[in-house]
Amino acid sequence: MKLKNIFWAGLSALALGSCDDYLDVEAPSAYTEEWVFSQKSEIDRALNGVYAQAIVNNLYGNHYQRTFIYNSDVDMQINATNASSDNSYARFDCTDRGGEIAAFWKAAYNLIEYTNRFVRSAEASEFYEVRDAEVMQQIGEAKCLRAMVYHDLVVMFGDIPFVFHPAAEKGSDFIPAVLDRQVIQDSIIKDLQGIAPYMSSSKSVTVERCSKEFAHALIARIALTAGGYSLHPVKNDEKSYGEMKRPDNYLDYYKLAMDNADSVITAGTHKLTQAYQDVFVNPCNYIVVNGDDVIFELPFAKMSTGNTGYIQGPTYSSYEGETVGPWGGASGNGRLNAFYRFLFRGKDLRREFVNGMWYYSYFQAADGSMMDSVYIRNDYTVHNNKWSKLWTSESNALGSETTGATGINFPYMRYADVLLMYAEAANEVEDGPTEKAIECLATVHNRAFAESDSLFIAEAQVSKEAFQKAVLDERKWEFAGENSRWRDLVRTNTYSLELVYSFLRYYSAGSQNAIGFCGYEDAINEHDGLMYIDNLPERIYYHAYNLSEANDKAFKSTEKVNKNPQMYGYQVADGALVKAYPNQSMKSLRIYNAYGRATSEPTKTVLRAGGFSADSWLKADFYQWGDTDKGVPRDQCLYSFYGFVRGDGNGNIWLVRNGALERLPLTIPTVEQLPVVRYILPYPEEAVKNSMGVYKNYYGY
Repeated sequence: MKLKNIFWAGLSALALGSCDDYLDVEAPSAYTEEWVFSQKSEIDRALNGVYAQAIVNNLYGNHYQRTFIYNSDVDMQINATNASSDNSYARFDCTDRGGEIAAFWKAAYNLIEYTNRFVRSAEASEFYEVRDAEVMQQIGEAKCLRAMVYHDLVVMFGDIPFVFHPAAEKGSDFIPAVLDRQVIQDSIIKDLQGIAPYMSSSKSVTVERCSKEFAHALIARIALTAGGYSLHPVKNDEKSYGEMKRPDNYLDYYKLAMDNADSVITAGTHKLTQAYQDVFVNPCNYIVVNGDDVIFELPFAKMSTGNTGYIQGPTYSSYEGETVGPWGGASGNGRLNAFYRFLFRGKDLRREFVNGMWYYSYFQAADGSMMDSVYIRNDYTVHNNKWSKLWTSESNALGSETTGATGINFPYMRYADVLLMYAEAANEVEDGPTEKAIECLATVHNRAFAESDSLFIAEAQVSKEAFQKAVLDERKWEFAGENSRWRDLVRTNTYSLELVYSFLRYYSAGSQNAIGFCGYEDAINEHDGLMYIDNLPERIYYHAYNLSEANDKAFKSTEKVNKNPQMYGYQVADGALVKAYPNQSMKSLRIYNAYGRATSEPTKTVLRAGGFSADSWLKADFYQWGDTDKGVPRDQCLYSFYGFVRGDGNGNIWLVRNGALERLPLTIPTVEQLPVVRYILPYPEEAVKNSMGVYKNYYGY
């Protein structure tokens, strides 16, 4: 048995690995690690090799951004299959044979082995003996990457194999032990605490590298996770999906999270001065902004690594491998829940930017040439418009024949996250919101509004429970597509309840279309505090437009645009109107009634008041999700949460408890009464087989 068959870890050429983000120079094979770590320039090249392992598609380049973002009220992958699957992770239904699990596991432990070898060799060097500032910073970067990937493995797999030394040195038969997640989290926190004082500040380190602020922010994230709830195995019951627990000393972890988040805040090196949209559009144009919202972003390379902006944003279909425009094809399959846009407050600018309701494809013109056009997305999901290849300027576009490998950086840690982590932790530690916690929440919230939303902040201060809900709501609006929402719900033990309502929104829409009702509408309205489920815009009116630079200024000066800028594709920033849709070379859609159903067909006068000829408006039917012959919602509504809650063809709704089905009552159960969500992934089949019985899957796998 070989070690690589357990971890599937590539263990060679630590110092020589690189990618196009960094120096692409091959060192002679005769170079030993001892020689490499006696030369500062070679140590830097070795660190580049460590970063290169983090940005592969099987880890943070693709899988972290889409495959392992689970379904919730924010992020969504639709599934219409009423049978189990090896790899349907997002709906909590997979097996240890899933190929993506094996690929992620391999890539994660490959990065860990690289970091372990780098740290071991660097700490054995003469530079470490004298605490050389440059080398200490490099060690800190490697330790941050190691802590980052261990943290994500713990969140996804629970208790995992853990080593802080190069596993290869133990021999080919070495099988690292599985350790309790608390031991692992304590270890990586302590490791970061030891190196953070030696690391460089964000003032002198680009956000494409790990800084002191990132180390403290990462400690805060790990501590908040460690102090929160997580799914633990019931080892004497093979059928059990586990139980949700948090440690007895959870407040110690919340205090640690609060203190480390505060370290970042008081450092004063990061602000929220950029407009929310620019935080994501700038990376699409290969602009690196230091000292603002982003604290650490994964540094991908153009035409080499990363699928950011290929996964997200509008779909852009190609014809015979080529697009009409210079951007190349985009899958656009990193989607958002169809009801997500209804969960925002009315004037939140994030809602208009993030929720993409159109896509692009080609058609053949009368002369036989291929042209692209824009189409309404009347589907079970909408696009996540934070990132897109299409947001890249034409001069920086990747080319009409490209697909992935966009090189667009992905923000792993943002200052907005730090502010909200502080707010959440302080509220828990102090048994209610403090003045500073309220200020942190307000800072994030107010950036998203042209005018102050003081009522939201006032209502949040009423109680500890109200403040926690406000912080979670803010995170819901702020971090779509950043692999955050399901983790927040797990940590606060609210995932099961939110999944029930996420399912019911789809089920209700499908039922209303099929037979006119589902019976849970009042419960949904009470939970969401809104009445949209009874007033879904079944027919949406829209108009395709783009604004040329020639008439843009004149158009923006009109009174109707200034009164309602969002309806015309604009946002208010610093008192001025700015384009809300980043690509003005391609047409986008102005949608008349995306947030509520008109009581009757809009009149020509109403549509003309929108600034376009009434005859030019198009219309599309939405939420046609019912099987009218069977009188039930369509399969996409029934089975997209299959491993936790599902419907059937007979009008029944079933919860899944330890693999068995039980009917969902009309009165929604409490969190304590609901089954647990089996979000924990199984160890890959090959890892279990090759461990000679050391590794064992629980949680009913």
